[in-house]
This record gives sequence, structure tokens and C-alpha cells, in this order.
Amino acid sequence: MPKSEIHPKWYPDAKVICNGEVVMTTGSTQPELHVDVWSGNHPFFTGTQKILDTEGRVEKVLLADLQLQQ
Repeated sequence: MPKSEIHPKWYPDAKVICNGEVVMTTGSTQPELHVDVWSGNHPFFTGTQKILDTEGRVEKVLLADLQLQQ
């Protein structure tokens, strides 16, 4: 028989708050979760992420690898 009163209180509609705004609800052991980043403002998920190739760095690594193989 499981022990009673050992589990934390469950909040099925806990509020996730980002920048003072409720962005979603989820289940949690805390009634409110304050986050800095969530999928709605993260560059990877919003499609604004930029991939930078700083003046041939990729080519430089490939050239060094090729020279090591010779």
C-alpha cells in the first residue's frame, strides 16, 4: 500500500510566465513557472536563427584536415 501525504501538490493548470505574460499552461508541482526563454521567443523555433560562417572558417578547417591526411 503506498504511503499517503508524501507526494507534492500537483497543479494541472500551472501558468508558464515569460516577460510578465502568461504564455501557456502545463502540469507542475508549482502553481507558476517563470521562464526567460520559451519556444515562442527562441530564435531556433521562430525561424530567426542565423548561421554565421566567418570568412571561410569551414574551408580553413577542411584544408587543415586535408593537409594532415597527406
